[in-house]
Amino acid sequence: MLHPVILAVPDRVQGWTGRRQVRALSRLARAAARMSARRAGGALGKLAKNGDGVPLPVNGWYWSVAHKPGYVAGVAGLGPVGIDIEPVQPRNRLLFNKIAAPEEWLLGYEEEWRLFFRFWTAKEAVLKAVGMGLKGLARCRVVAINASDRMTLLYEGQRWPVVQYCRDGHLAAIASQDLPVHWIWTDAVT
Repeated sequence: MLHPVILAVPDRVQGWTGRRQVRALSRLARAAARMSARRAGGALGKLAKNGDGVPLPVNGWYWSVAHKPGYVAGVAGLGPVGIDIEPVQPRNRLLFNKIAAPEEWLLGYEEEWRLFFRFWTAKEAVLKAVGMGLKGLARCRVVAINASDRMTLLYEGQRWPVVQYCRDGHLAAIASQDLPVHWIWTDAVT
């Protein structure tokens, strides 16, 4: 089972700017990944990335983090895993064509910005799980919307189940190889 952890960013950190804020958000997101590993019965040591910025497994545990000014997210598991979180708010409409192809948009019947962020967070989570990043966006496709919190994506011939969770105007997504997911959304770092 995966235990993705979403932590609220303290007000004092939300008021910071620049590198100071980015460093604080990164530390909080890594704390969330460590909490996730502990909940799953594991432990993460030093969290390192390769030269392309891809997280390296630690003691057999894969990990992924994401951060925004209001929330950070972290997850750890025994196989490739990716996580993303985004505030659901209108952006530049030109992004619709970059995020998904016309046939993908036809799969959904939700409010347009919610569907946009479902696709965005799902694709970002899958691309993190495969260690690709946004340069692989054109090769990542939504092939099914299975439920209001589940979808299936295809990346280079491999199917990726994605589980999503929405709270407080934010949408989080986790991509793994179909493990059960128990979300932990909290205000406290423990």
